[in-house]
Amino acid sequence: MTSRLSINFSKLGVPKKGTVVVLAGEGGELTDAAWACDPQKLFERAFSQAGFKGKLASAMDILVPAGHGYDSLVAVGAGEVGKRDEQAWLRMGGAAIGKAPKAEELAVVLDVPGQEIDAGHAAGFALGMILRAYRFDKYKTKKREDNNGNGNGENGAIGSDKPLKVTIHCANPTAARKAFAEAEAVASGVILARDLVNEPANILGPVEFAEAAKKLESLGVEVEILTEKEMRKLKMHALLGVAQGSIRPPRMAVMRWNGGKAKTKPVAFVGKGVVFDTGGISIKPAGGMEDMKGDMGGAAAVTGLMHALAARKAKANVIGVIGLVENMPDGNAQRPGDIVTSMNGQTIEVINTDAEGRLVLCDALHYTNERFKPQFMINLATLTGAIIIALGHHHAGLFSNDDELATRLASSGDVTGEKVWRMPLGDVYDKLIDSKNADMKNTGGRDAGAITAAQFLKRFVGDTPWAHLDVAGTAMGSPASDISKGWASGFGVRLLDRLVRDHYED
Repeated sequence: MTSRLSINFSKLGVPKKGTVVVLAGEGGELTDAAWACDPQKLFERAFSQAGFKGKLASAMDILVPAGHGYDSLVAVGAGEVGKRDEQAWLRMGGAAIGKAPKAEELAVVLDVPGQEIDAGHAAGFALGMILRAYRFDKYKTKKREDNNGNGNGENGAIGSDKPLKVTIHCANPTAARKAFAEAEAVASGVILARDLVNEPANILGPVEFAEAAKKLESLGVEVEILTEKEMRKLKMHALLGVAQGSIRPPRMAVMRWNGGKAKTKPVAFVGKGVVFDTGGISIKPAGGMEDMKGDMGGAAAVTGLMHALAARKAKANVIGVIGLVENMPDGNAQRPGDIVTSMNGQTIEVINTDAEGRLVLCDALHYTNERFKPQFMINLATLTGAIIIALGHHHAGLFSNDDELATRLASSGDVTGEKVWRMPLGDVYDKLIDSKNADMKNTGGRDAGAITAAQFLKRFVGDTPWAHLDVAGTAMGSPASDISKGWASGFGVRLLDRLVRDHYED
């Protein structure tokens, strides 16, 4: 990960220079450590004039007079004591960066009324700073200036190519430094996922995506790349049918992190990696089609997750499998009405070539299940527009055949803020994908579209505990937040890292 920030931790005290950030409790209350940074009582006057009340993740910056000693002062609201959960510390860190776009050096006085700040709080604050500072501008030959003309880019993102030096002053810097090492590993996975989703499809094809996964070997991940020839031998005709319209060959990346005990069965994550989706012969409307470079958000999340787990040396055995294809309307593309045979022998009538993600996933799921016999499988996919109609952009759709796994996922979502909402499955929905010409068809029509897509996938997992996360509304085109200002959010990396951390490490 190349971070926009260089973060260090120091003992709680009065910073000597730069832009200084302090935390304000409910009502704008400051600690003695914060007041020590402001002998001229600038905060007091500014809070009064602006009506600043210390609301969680609210922030205001204060210009200081010449001779004050600092470039500027920033106050970040810490809200009510009882409501400062894990997400709150991330949001505070993000808010701090959002109000310091011009800073050349940043010091944070991590002290707040009514609460003792531990190492986890400090690490979370730093994680929020890193995630907020992210931007994707590698193809800009001239950096866009913000409204103040400072060259720092839009939305308060850090603009210099030189990392911003950040010093966090806290009660126990040694413990904070240790906790931050793991948080930084997770941040690196989120940033990798964001980068992959943001990459244009002419740069990131199936082969290039597979090469990106291969780079995880430097962290100790075992990576195997299956080519078209190998997938054909395995009879993955559902996946290959999607790819046959593109001149770019498909790939499947199989990633293995062996951090747990030798005899512990692995957990498995499977991602949809359609690097660009035109819809195939059932071509999409032109408006917004450029966003279909992000139709590999599930594969990006799985790759980012494997990076995070390896970087923090997770004590778990984990499998990551991503099916990588491009869906194009070539003369060789599959047609509506074609029937393909999946790896497990079930036949599929292709009603709509734009319902392609489930064709990729069904072979990937069966392959993962048969080869690795995992404790569970979770697949992630930007699968349906229907889930956006149902849940908008603030929850991913969760479908599962296992209540315990679904409950654990929901709990991990609540903690991390990457929220999921369980949707129904059942025989009445399953019947909608029965076909008169094959074992099933790849779409049940518009009604309950996200559910019938999940029912399709369920036919390929057997009795293995399984969950399907439809991240169409959360992985790309996600709304701005205190920790994400980009179009790509990296959704799923923090969620699944927490799931593994809390329930599946030895």
